[in-house]
Parts: sequence; structure tokens; C-alpha cells
Amino acid sequence: MSETPVRVVLVDDHELIRNGLAASFTLEPGTEVVGQAGSVAEALEVCAAATPDAVVTDLQLPDGTGLDIVRRLRKDHPDLGLVVLTMHSGDDQIFAAMEAGASGFVGKDAPAGEVVRATMHAAASPRTFLSSGLAGAMMRRGAAESTRLSDREHEVLLLLADGLGSGAIGQELYMSESTVKSHIGRIYQKLGANNRAQALVTAMRIGLLTSVRQA
Repeated sequence: MSETPVRVVLVDDHELIRNGLAASFTLEPGTEVVGQAGSVAEALEVCAAATPDAVVTDLQLPDGTGLDIVRRLRKDHPDLGLVVLTMHSGDDQIFAAMEAGASGFVGKDAPAGEVVRATMHAAASPRTFLSSGLAGAMMRRGAAESTRLSDREHEVLLLLADGLGSGAIGQELYMSESTVKSHIGRIYQKLGANNRAQALVTAMRIGLLTSVRQA
């Protein structure tokens, strides 16, 4: 292993948080904090002067977001480790960080040691993406995509919820009854349902329907 320490720049608009992170990195013999910044503009200036191996940035900053930093630095420095640190660690934020080119994503509720480890990993493997929440986010995204209905299927579902049969739905949507039945079959498949009642219950549960007409 190289004895050269990983050079780190910390970006957060709260000085207290930056100092706390800096103290955590000081305890790690393989790292050295070479700069701090409190905004997007300042971060880009500091990184240009300090030439770090890794940057740890907050998501919300006064003049933009940490993703602005990630995109800019990833474009100019493809081998730079980039870690997003945020209090808002939902699925959307994880995917946004990954798509922007981040090497890692850590919630601010994580132990300081996890931030240090993510930064070390980012410096060593900047083209990979490390996040403890990624697997769950991927599973949830996959489940959402597997139940996504086409516009026509959603129209059929709404009419099913109104109590219409396949013949009446065909007349309403100017389709043959066989085409309607094909759409209904695909709706059942996507929703994991065996019949109309199951399909409507599932559709209500995942937000595809807001109401169902009682028989």
C-alpha cells in the first residue's frame, strides 16, 4: 500500500461540520485534509489549488448543490474520488449522485468512520459507486418499474375500477373486446393479480388508483 496519504477536500456550508469531519480524517493515518470550502464556487477554487485525491461534499450549498461540484469535477478530473454527504438520503438523492458521477454517497447520520472509509474507497476506485442504501434503492426502483402501466393500460384500469366489463371498456375506448382482454391480462401480470378484485386492491395500495366504485 502506498505511504502517500489521500489528499481530501471537505465541502459544507457549516464550519462546525467541516471541522468535525476534519478531526475524523486526522485520526486516519492514511488521509490528509488539504482544503475546506463552504460553497460550490469556493470548492472549485480550492480543488484547483489543492489538487486533492478525493472530495467530500454536502448536497445542499448556498450557491448550488454538491451535484454541481460532482459534475464539474468529474468532467475535468475523471480519476478524482467524489463523495456526497447529505442529510437527505432518499432513493432519488442516491440515484442523482450516482448519475452525476459520484464515487460514493453517505448519509450524515452515518458514523464518521464510514465517511472516512467511503472517501478512501472513492480515492482508490473513483469510477465505482458505493452506498449502503443502493441495494434497497435498486430493489424499490425495480419493483416500481415492473408495475408501471402504459397509458392505455391505465385507462383500462380506471374503467375496471368504475365497474365496467371488457365489452363496455372496448366501447368506451373504441377497441375490440379481445384487445381489451389483452390489456387486462397485462395489467393483472404487472400487478401480480389473478382477478379484477386483486388488481384493484394492489393498484390502490401502490397509488395507481385513488378510489374504486363499490359493486
